[in-house]
Amino acid sequence: MRRFDFPVDVAHANSVNETMGDVRRLRVSAVVTAVVLIAAAAWFFWLAHPWSYILGAVFLITAATSLWVTVWAPRKVGTVEDLYAEGGLVPAVIAETRARGVTLLALIDIAKPDAGASHYALVTRSIRSLPGHELVEGELVPSVSVLSDRSKNAISDTWQMVAPMPIAWGTTDASVIERATAAISEAEWALLVANIGLSPKVRQSDNQQLLVDPHDLPDELR
Repeated sequence: MRRFDFPVDVAHANSVNETMGDVRRLRVSAVVTAVVLIAAAAWFFWLAHPWSYILGAVFLITAATSLWVTVWAPRKVGTVEDLYAEGGLVPAVIAETRARGVTLLALIDIAKPDAGASHYALVTRSIRSLPGHELVEGELVPSVSVLSDRSKNAISDTWQMVAPMPIAWGTTDASVIERATAAISEAEWALLVANIGLSPKVRQSDNQQLLVDPHDLPDELR
């Protein structure tokens, strides 16, 4: 895995990084759900019927689960510094533009460390903003890969959840973005640009991933 070290601007990342924003929204949603469930449980207990006590207990257990998510989510994802330090540097390009955002098309090795071989895939991610870049088709967007599974029991050789996280979400320093762009080979950038037209197909695929034929990869990735 190709690493790229740079000083993460945490304040900037907290304001624009949509990966961290998704975690915050999940936590808020979990808290709101818990409050509603606790209120419903209180109402069932107030009814004071045998069946309502049972329902009240069920609602309280569900509320506790929702509150647990508020603790579990940030621990599972980690800090923004961790994500940038542990993710591999990958190429991504703007493949589609919309009125309120763009779709990135990235080339990412989705194989797990013990898979025994690489599994490169085209991966898409729809985002709302991308400071530090022009929002035009073909714009080069150096990123890091964020890799995870939906559950600990997954046994596949590849990650289920894969997404590019732009370097620009972690810094306002244009020289850092330029250095990251240069660290990715021209052949990788060329492969992505040549496959921009596949973005809608990738976006509609399972997990927004489409495996790349190894023969179509640059020599250094085979």
